[in-house]
Amino acid sequence: MRVGVVTFPGSLDDGDARRAVESVGGRAVALWHADDDLDGVDAVILPGGFSWGDYLRCGAVAHRARIMPAVVDFARDGGPVLGICNGFQVLCEAGLLPGALLRNEALRFVCRPVPLKIERTDTPFTRDYREGQELFIPVKNGEGRYYADEETLDHLEAEGRVVARYASGFNPNGSLRDIAGVCNEAGNVVGLMPHPEHAVDEGLIGGPDGRGFFSSLLGVGAMA
Repeated sequence: MRVGVVTFPGSLDDGDARRAVESVGGRAVALWHADDDLDGVDAVILPGGFSWGDYLRCGAVAHRARIMPAVVDFARDGGPVLGICNGFQVLCEAGLLPGALLRNEALRFVCRPVPLKIERTDTPFTRDYREGQELFIPVKNGEGRYYADEETLDHLEAEGRVVARYASGFNPNGSLRDIAGVCNEAGNVVGLMPHPEHAVDEGLIGGPDGRGFFSSLLGVGAMA
């Protein structure tokens, strides 16, 4: 499977995302923000970082990048799209996911591993996990507080569109209802604030708990 990883000016986790894809046997394809198309890839990852320096607000400039109409069309046609951290912010700005990511409740940048609970296991990125499975995944964000109005939150809950939550008592940024990741109605577009690409190596703190987000996509069953 060919997985395109988009690099924006200010992206800093694109290389790690490509390595994560390759660690489970996928072929990572580097895509540039000024590209016109997706080069025939089978899935897309929007990585973490600080696209365009987070000017205006996180993701507000990136979602107008030249490549984004192709990403939007790909997503609306059912193509698998994962937005990690800044990529999650870009997906919200592009209207592919509901809600917004606001400044952390403590107004501080947070960088540490946190326990994360998987809520939905039928997306292209979570099939190798069990419902309720707890992972240990790093977060690193200053604007990671998931926010939506109560009606939207209730819809997300009722439709089972919360993909992951921070474990009770370990919410690092004040996200409403401990939400760490959500998906669109079809389930093919996922936004995740923690960084699974930083948790694919046995030698790292917490081990390879993040590998499932990439092995699920390839169907190799690495976390089964």
